Amino acid sequence: MNYYKSLPLFLKSNRLPLSESPMIAVVPCRGKCTMRDKEFSGDFYMITFKKLKSGFISYGRTRYDHQNGSMSFVKPRQVIEYSNLMLDQDGFNIFIHEDFLNGHPIHNEIKKYGFFDYGINEALHLSPREEQIIWELHDKIEAELNSNMDEYSRDIILTHLDSIFKYSQRFYKRQFINRTELSGKTVSKFNKALSKYFDDGLLHTQGLPTVYAMASNLNVSTRYLSDMLKQETGKTAIELIHVYLIDEAKNRLKNQDQNVSEIAYALGFENLPYFSRLFKKETGLSPNQFKKQLIN
Repeated sequence: MNYYKSLPLFLKSNRLPLSESPMIAVVPCRGKCTMRDKEFSGDFYMITFKKLKSGFISYGRTRYDHQNGSMSFVKPRQVIEYSNLMLDQDGFNIFIHEDFLNGHPIHNEIKKYGFFDYGINEALHLSPREEQIIWELHDKIEAELNSNMDEYSRDIILTHLDSIFKYSQRFYKRQFINRTELSGKTVSKFNKALSKYFDDGLLHTQGLPTVYAMASNLNVSTRYLSDMLKQETGKTAIELIHVYLIDEAKNRLKNQDQNVSEIAYALGFENLPYFSRLFKKETGLSPNQFKKQLIN
């Protein structure tokens, strides 16, 4: 696997057209889109839009071969592989070196966009109208790069990139809603996975359930799972795990003749103060206060 600190070196090594800027490149994909490198990584962000006819893209632990028009987002130092991509229609790659963002508000804002942590199989599938919006922003960035670059060019390009990210966030929310309608509530599947975790006795062999364990069970990335749950319930995956655990703790405090430390240990908490803090955060009472309230 080749790793690239320099964007021009990456473009040259993969026989891609060099950009007017060493920090950002817009690379068209016409008919096919295959890198020379089987696997590669580098100090740059990557935005892609493609309609695959054949071939696949691999990113992280997942593979993508969807034929609808879709966008995907890759952050620096993530390994990605292209293999024999044939496209139904023109697509594009936008490569942005991370240093291009330095000193601009987008440098911090980009970290808030969860889709850079999604698996490749969780790509953003665009409607025709959404495709048009993204292509218009792509064309504006490309036009600015191909004009005589001046002191305004970077800010203009970053403004258009920021628009791509904001629109993508909006489009993902639409996709979450559509997929919920088609496949049912993610929160129901999540709660079933949590129940199974308890029923299978994994608390005693693997400890407290983690977002990673739940996401793996549901075959999605951790960030995608949390964003889907946030859209449906207003709570993230870890918050819902905490709610589930405290509900179970409340049930045991009501129905079992166990002290607080025994219940905490039975639920996978090795740290009693942590359990007590979490319980009070969710209920407004300490476990002991809750138990005394039941007695009285």
